[in-house]
Amino acid sequence: MKPALTSGVTPELAILDAMEVTSDPELEARFAESAHRILADLVRGGAALGWVEPPSRDEVAELLGHVVSAARAGDGALRAAYLDRRLVGLGYWLRHARPTHRPHADLEKIAVDAASHGRGVGRALTAALITDAREVGIEVLTLDARGDNTGALCLYRSLGFSEYGRLPDFVAVGERRYDKVFCMLDFRGQA
Repeated sequence: MKPALTSGVTPELAILDAMEVTSDPELEARFAESAHRILADLVRGGAALGWVEPPSRDEVAELLGHVVSAARAGDGALRAAYLDRRLVGLGYWLRHARPTHRPHADLEKIAVDAASHGRGVGRALTAALITDAREVGIEVLTLDARGDNTGALCLYRSLGFSEYGRLPDFVAVGERRYDKVFCMLDFRGQA
């Protein structure tokens, strides 16, 4: 079954999961290349996504393969945001591998192409990933962000994350230093 993606004069946002993306041959064929474009462009523009230099196509394809495999095994979730069948954002979380940490997961990346900023794409991706985590019994969803990424930190707070730690000047980008901010969303005790 093809995922419900709209087409028309006014594009509508569709948030698909890993299975929906990989079950549509057209979307799957373009997914890694489109994701690479988004990630490389954002990193080139200075985005805090964990790379100093834009990642290679192979690096992104390998990462996405790992995330899709984890999602199929119930150890992760991937969400992709499309506006009129054009990938405009992606995000994922991965369950911790250590047996004592298995009930917990890290929200690894949320990336939205620059042209789609301010349209609610990041919020929709993050909200879908939070729902996915809650539905599979994740107890605590964690993330870290660069201290100057105030927009993302504000978004995460608005969705229920709280800061639980900060490493001052921990992230090095050339001569610049940024705090590494740790946040968590604790589902334990929530109905």
